[in-house]
Amino acid sequence: MGEASELTVIPVRAEDRPRWRELYEGYCAFYSVELADADYERVWSWIHDPERETRCLVARDGDGVPVGLAHFRAYDSPMRGTSGFLDDLFVDPARRGCGGADALLAALARIAAEEGWGTVRWNTAEDNYRARAVYDRHAAKTVFLTYSMDAAVRGSAGV
Repeated sequence: MGEASELTVIPVRAEDRPRWRELYEGYCAFYSVELADADYERVWSWIHDPERETRCLVARDGDGVPVGLAHFRAYDSPMRGTSGFLDDLFVDPARRGCGGADALLAALARIAAEEGWGTVRWNTAEDNYRARAVYDRHAAKTVFLTYSMDAAVRGSAGV
């Protein structure tokens, strides 16, 4: 297993597509989310579309193999100005403990500073204790709860 000092973090490249998919499939499996091929295609296209906000960083080991990914984007916050949002962060379970998550979060903090974002926010499952231990080293847990509301269906009462 590589050491954190061997890791580099750069934007995902076209030739990383198969490994990116493996990593993202691992992320989705962790959260018990099943995506269709079209969904993976959509996310991959967003990452490479300059008109979209979604970006992707990968942490690479000393051999250049991606061991982790981070999907993130800018968003406008009326109270904080432009901020960053980390949608997904995942490190290959076989490579956990190598510093991949720390390297990805450090790179995201540098991007936030370079782009003038006041903050970077993200959500995680309350019982994701291993990830929370990493997050606690990089950020402060907020007091806010996350809610999720489905879009209104046409013909619903009151719409």
